Amino acid sequence: MTTVRQVQVTFDCADPERVGRFWCEALGYVLPKPPEGFDTWEDFDRTLPPGHQGSAFACVDPTGVGPRLYFQRVPEGKVVKNRVHLDVRVGTGLVGEERLAALEAECTRLVALGAVRQRLLPADDHEESCIVMQDVEGNEFCLD
Repeated sequence: MTTVRQVQVTFDCADPERVGRFWCEALGYVLPKPPEGFDTWEDFDRTLPPGHQGSAFACVDPTGVGPRLYFQRVPEGKVVKNRVHLDVRVGTGLVGEERLAALEAECTRLVALGAVRQRLLPADDHEESCIVMQDVEGNEFCLD
């Protein structure tokens, strides 16, 4: 029998809270409850050694369906294309102009949050259209 495991998606980044808050807004995610004994994550963060304060941020799907997202500060910047990326599924089941309209509307919303539009990959004989974007630190993702 196969065991189903939960998945966490981890982002290496320079500013975990900034990147994490972008993805909270983009996906409708929320912050998990702070550790027991703390009213807020800020209160918890202040108890960490100075070099560790602000070094991590996490958010969760409020429905419990999607994976937890974890953001950790790393010293090096992003150099090359991601080997793994998120597809934000806003056009599922839509085709043609209806799909493009849904993608463009979401693209506009995410650009206002700090994302950058890279390019439209138009529909072909095998795939529907999608938009390649970057989050606030340049991590690629697709609106699909």
